Amino acid sequence: MAYDESLAVRIRDALARTRNIQEKKMFGGVGFLLNGNMLVGVWKNSLIARLGPEDGDAALLEDFVMEFDITGKPMRGWVMVVTEGLEDDDQLGGWIERAMKFVKALPAK
Repeated sequence: MAYDESLAVRIRDALARTRNIQEKKMFGGVGFLLNGNMLVGVWKNSLIARLGPEDGDAALLEDFVMEFDITGKPMRGWVMVVTEGLEDDDQLGGWIERAMKFVKALPAK
């Protein structure tokens, strides 16, 4: 299954004014990297967000959020947000901001 290109467009728009963003095809979808570190992405119809272990665990308690597990081994600190949790740009922007908070603290690659 291809990834949701309309979600990718919404992410591109949200990140348009952000410096040091790269877009890269990965894991059968598309990822957006900040300073060389994965920030968010699209896999099938879901947003993937890198929140870090603590915030990732807390986010799993929220509606429309699941573990990021496409290989049979969940990636701690990463979550998948399904379509229902991304219905408007404010919701999407909130997830991007949360990921930004964690990824900005990582060393650049």
